[in-house]
Amino acid sequence: MEEQQQRTVALIGPGRAGTTIALGLLEQGWTVVGVGGRAPDAPSTTSAAACLSSTTALVSEVARGAALVLVATPDRALERVLLAAEPAIEPGALVVHLAGSRGLDVFSDLLERRTGVRVGALHPLQSFPSTTVGLERLAGAWAAVAGDPAVADLARSLGLRPFELADSDRGRYHAAAVVASNHLIALLGQVERLAATCSVPFEAFGPLVLASVQNAFALGPAAALTGPVARGDLTTVEQHLRDLDPAERDAYRALAREAARLTGRRDTGLDRLLDDLRSPPGAGGEQ
Repeated sequence: MEEQQQRTVALIGPGRAGTTIALGLLEQGWTVVGVGGRAPDAPSTTSAAACLSSTTALVSEVARGAALVLVATPDRALERVLLAAEPAIEPGALVVHLAGSRGLDVFSDLLERRTGVRVGALHPLQSFPSTTVGLERLAGAWAAVAGDPAVADLARSLGLRPFELADSDRGRYHAAAVVASNHLIALLGQVERLAATCSVPFEAFGPLVLASVQNAFALGPAAALTGPVARGDLTTVEQHLRDLDPAERDAYRALAREAARLTGRRDTGLDRLLDDLRSPPGAGGEQ
């Protein structure tokens, strides 16, 4: 590859994640040669191109002149997009996708058509609510990498902490990431709803949530666990279930089960109390 192509990148998929990674590379001296999206004149494509001091292009043309091709499309579209981009991919280029749930298998069709193309996966374990915030969060975040060794080097250049992840582990890894991010937010949504029923500001729980998360990573989840399940206080757990709106009980019971698992103890009384996620507290065997 020509010397002038060594730090050139094309972005396919102008969402927050792809644009954030491309911005990080831009700050490291890379040149973004093109941005491809649903259409060259789509608002998301033109906005990302302006942010990256670049131009828009068709997906079938955008990789021309790029040493690195970043593919940040929805997971289900990866194979289709890679084949659409293939005609313009330069010999020896590194093609990297950012999907957490997909591994190197997505490149099978591309590699059947092309030789000499290097491939890899890079998934930052971080959330990007906006490109500005995302860029600030890159440094120090971990990232799952696979494929060509240059992918780990790329991650380190962005301040990420790469770790190798096999395709066979992708499903469980991505499930863990979803629990850590999406499910945690859903749980905080329940906190917000319950707080509203007793006229307590949601913000009042912030210090408790932050301290609990810090304790979990400093001590380990089992050692950080507190509360009635950890103490074996079944009376309090049953009172909670009585006081909760029926629509809130399933989530409470499910997470109480997980708290019980962390204790490492078997409590038949608690098992009975949490046995049926749909039964009202005190029904059947809950005496």
